[in-house]
Amino acid sequence: MEATHREELVEGADQLVAPPNGIINELLNVGQEDNMQGQMEEFLGPQAEYNEEEEERKYYRRKRLGVIKNVLAASFGAMIVYSVYMGLLQMQLILHYDMTYREVKYSNLGLEDIDRKMLMGINVTPIIGLLYTPILIRFLGTKWMMFLASGIYALFISTNYWERYYTLVPSAVAIGVAIVPFWASLGNYITRMAQQYYEYVNYKEEHVQEQKKLPKGACHSYIIVFQSIFNIIFHLSFVFAEFPMAFVLNGYLRGNSHILCNVKGCGANISGVIPGFNTTVLTNLPRSMLLIQVESVLMGFAFLAMIIFLVLCGAAYRPTEEIDLRSIGWGNIFQLPFKHLRDYRLRLLCPFFIYSGFEVLFAVTGFSLSYGVCVLGLKSLWLLIVVYGLSCSVFSSLSLCLLRLPRWLCLVTGAAVHGVLLVVLLALPLGKDRLELQGPLLVISVLWGLGTALNKTGVSTLLGMLYAEEKERLDFVYTIYHWWQAIAIFIVYLWSNLPMRAKLSILLATLLLACYCYWVMERRLANKVPYRLPRIPRPRHKVKGYRYLEEDNSDESDSERSEEDDEEENEDEEHVVEEMGAEDGEEGGQGAGVQGADSPGARRRGAEGQRRRLVREGEREEREGR
Repeated sequence: MEATHREELVEGADQLVAPPNGIINELLNVGQEDNMQGQMEEFLGPQAEYNEEEEERKYYRRKRLGVIKNVLAASFGAMIVYSVYMGLLQMQLILHYDMTYREVKYSNLGLEDIDRKMLMGINVTPIIGLLYTPILIRFLGTKWMMFLASGIYALFISTNYWERYYTLVPSAVAIGVAIVPFWASLGNYITRMAQQYYEYVNYKEEHVQEQKKLPKGACHSYIIVFQSIFNIIFHLSFVFAEFPMAFVLNGYLRGNSHILCNVKGCGANISGVIPGFNTTVLTNLPRSMLLIQVESVLMGFAFLAMIIFLVLCGAAYRPTEEIDLRSIGWGNIFQLPFKHLRDYRLRLLCPFFIYSGFEVLFAVTGFSLSYGVCVLGLKSLWLLIVVYGLSCSVFSSLSLCLLRLPRWLCLVTGAAVHGVLLVVLLALPLGKDRLELQGPLLVISVLWGLGTALNKTGVSTLLGMLYAEEKERLDFVYTIYHWWQAIAIFIVYLWSNLPMRAKLSILLATLLLACYCYWVMERRLANKVPYRLPRIPRPRHKVKGYRYLEEDNSDESDSERSEEDDEEENEDEEHVVEEMGAEDGEEGGQGAGVQGADSPGARRRGAEGQRRRLVREGEREEREGR
């Protein structure tokens, strides 16, 4: 019995000594948790090889490369759009001009009347562009406006598969509607890319991190470079536009002895375009399948331009900036382009805007036809345009000299070149079918391209430099610029039957007036004469989101607002809807205006608004305390 009892005690002791399995597992789990926690701290903690400054530098380098990609994409997209558009339009007008082509292919369809109305739609419709362009740009956004406009150009090309009145004329009107928004969006986009590039280069600066207004002249060098790149690429559109003419249509054209048989004179001695030009210019009609193939290739490139704008072009503004741009009210957006004309800088540049439209159309219609085709024949038309386009593209790089030279040099040099050429064209005696004059005419084409390059890059760069710090005004400024160009295009359309001497005289007078007005503008800026800028109203946001919690209480219901709060808010809104501030230019020769929001009156109004807001908050707290 005792032995049995001792065995039981020993077994009990053994049971007390050996710990249960659960306790062993708990001890193991505690060790594993400590090990996992250490691994997590090691993973989430600061890495020894991680350099935050280096990563930030790489991030902004990628951003800068993205800006360069945007500029190149917008430039190539615009170049492809206009290459396709001008090439198809030229081929279409030459085919429709031939009487045999009209009678055999379309008999009594009336292609001449359709062409007249089509040109009217393209040239007359842009006159009303000032009314809707800023609204479209701010509603759609800069990038989407460029994409939509390129789609309209593609629509115009697609209508040539079925040439009828109800296809060609409406698409031509749509082209006229899209011209001003397309070009205003392009100018705005290139300037915004220069501003973004400056921000990504100087991302450590305090004013960049706080998204404040840029310092005066900070991004001028980037504007000069980006505008030069855009014009170098875009002016190649004149070259590629001649490919259908050079490789397809040129083999079907008659010789000079037939085309120019009834022509009596050329150049400054004629009225109209080419009086006496033969109405049959084709030796035989091109095959319909060949024309369809050419139009299909052009249509493919038009779609390529749309894809470039859609995929490769980034946004011009941040999402919050686009919200602010739209939230000032559509009525204010409609009025502001007209109010910006009160700025004497824009008013004095208007003659240059008009001349900029005159000289390009004169180069591709007046000079190329009345001088080039009349003297050298229709088969030489493509050569004159190609030389002109190459000259424009190459000499656009000369605007890079503005990085070291005064900004007036570009415009004045271009104006001097064109002034000399206009005098030469007025005095140059020409006769028909004189192939020995091909060299001098090509030289004139090259020099005219030089003047065009300096003029185009000079005006676009000057506008960007004057309003470089006013990113909320860029769409209005470029809308005014391209609207005046549209007015010039309309005037050129109207004067087609005037004597050539009258056309050249109008060009010369406009050029002299433009130079004088530009001299007055630079002199006023040098003397620090104040200019008027319309005040941009404060954004009025209807949606109470996290973006605006600092100023508005989004948790407050309408029932909790007192009548005094509503009345005071309405007074604040009415007070900022429209105000004009006279502001001083702060730099001579490179002056740019100060925003009305920075004027003493604006600061005083802001202080009063802050005081009223604090009073309202105090009254609201008292009511809640009761």
